[in-house]
Amino acid sequence: MDRLASVLFAVLRGLVQAACIVALTFFLCRVMPGDVVDVLGLEGGLTADQQVEMRRALGLDQPLLSQFVTWVSHALQGDFGRSLRFDQPVSDMLANALPVTLRFAFLSFAFGVGLALLLAIAATAFRSRWLDGLIDGINIWSIAVPTFCAGFAAILIFSIWLGWLPVIGGLLMPVIIIGLDNAGQIVKSLREELKEAVMLPHVRTARAKGLSPWRIAIAHVLPAAAPIMLALSGLALGGLVAGSLTMEVLFALPGIGSLTLNAIHGRDSPIILAAVTVIAVALVLINTVIDILHRLIDPRLA
Repeated sequence: MDRLASVLFAVLRGLVQAACIVALTFFLCRVMPGDVVDVLGLEGGLTADQQVEMRRALGLDQPLLSQFVTWVSHALQGDFGRSLRFDQPVSDMLANALPVTLRFAFLSFAFGVGLALLLAIAATAFRSRWLDGLIDGINIWSIAVPTFCAGFAAILIFSIWLGWLPVIGGLLMPVIIIGLDNAGQIVKSLREELKEAVMLPHVRTARAKGLSPWRIAIAHVLPAAAPIMLALSGLALGGLVAGSLTMEVLFALPGIGSLTLNAIHGRDSPIILAAVTVIAVALVLINTVIDILHRLIDPRLA
């Protein structure tokens, strides 16, 4: 019963967080100076009378609370309005951009977690100073080197100087950069947790039976570190969202990040609101699922 209540609390907290983020984003978009009507007016596309009429047609002359209620009621039905600059349904634009972001995020996460697991398990199985040094190096990389700077350097070296990879639209470089960043966030703490797990009685018993180092690390040590591994993966997933958006802009990938940046430049509030809503809900969903799994795996958190 306590575990069920704990899970329900985590779900409720996630819903409240998502609602607060969406509401804050909406009001910030509305109160910031200038909107798409001002942008079009400065570009010479609208007269003063046309600007007034456009604001009335878009409901921008209504009270903020009324605008928010109207927007939420439509958004809950999957209708995020139409792009003010491109005159296309925002839902269709998101549907075209989302698969790119999801593919990039999945590949980066799989590479990062896989690399972290491989290095941590290998270092636990063989107790190699070389592997420990490599783990420290990747961890320092993730802390000291911003992904944007790493991406810019990769473009300069591998695309411009060497000409090995395309500058625009390639997935290999951004996946490796974000994957290394994710691995660095996970591998050091996971290695320390595995070090402690090695001292558990059942692990010493397995070693006394003469089992291979790989089998001991995977079958006996790694399960003991499952809770910390789950928590670290959740943190990596949260950071992955921001990193993916940055890499999309840098490498011109047609995902949510590029779509959002173009919308911000053009003050296209329907796209901004929809994109931030999708990102916020995704982050809250990830954190909520990780929290629930963590509570189910570790009864002490219930």
